[in-house]
Amino acid sequence: MLNGDIFNNSFINLIFIGIIALFPVINPLGSAFLISPYLKNLPLNQKKNAVKKITFYAFSFCVSILFVGPFILQAFGITISIIQLGGGIMICKTGWDFLNSDAQQITESTLNKHITEANIIDKLFYPITFPITTGAGTISVLLTLSAHTQAVTGTGYYLHSAAILISITFICAMIYVCYLNVRRLLHFLGPHGEDVVKRICAFLIFCVGLQIAFTGLLVLIKI
Repeated sequence: MLNGDIFNNSFINLIFIGIIALFPVINPLGSAFLISPYLKNLPLNQKKNAVKKITFYAFSFCVSILFVGPFILQAFGITISIIQLGGGIMICKTGWDFLNSDAQQITESTLNKHITEANIIDKLFYPITFPITTGAGTISVLLTLSAHTQAVTGTGYYLHSAAILISITFICAMIYVCYLNVRRLLHFLGPHGEDVVKRICAFLIFCVGLQIAFTGLLVLIKI
């Protein structure tokens, strides 16, 4: 009985670790504010279908990186620290672009004119799913979690893998809910509140990217 309690506690802890690690780099609510212009002009049924596909792409992307990513890195001789440094720089650039007011106004104006239910399909994976929703930061976190999982043998490996899969599923469920309902929140905030929230989210994305890049740089310096 005691062993079962320890097993359950460890499993729950692993799930929380996965959620806590993935949430800042995916940031479903912050990403929802950033991708809202893409979905703004879609009818409700088309928007639901688009969000479902985005969620599916995000889940498939995360699972693929979790199980296949380490072998790709090994094949190309790339370390996780390099992924963290490069990924962090990319996230910083994304945050910086959204912080630039002129670029953001132009982007939203262009999207409102050209995004329709006919051509949104081409944009669901790139750039909505990657790199806005699941970008380089997500890759670095998943590769780190995968490295810890592969270091465990026997039952522990399956325990770690199942916990991370549940964490990914939970985050993807948050993506679905946030993306589908972001327009309601933006309507409640009003134009001024929407601009403030988007800039705060962009700044947080910039900071997350900076932290990821700094962590990778510290490891490279120590090497």
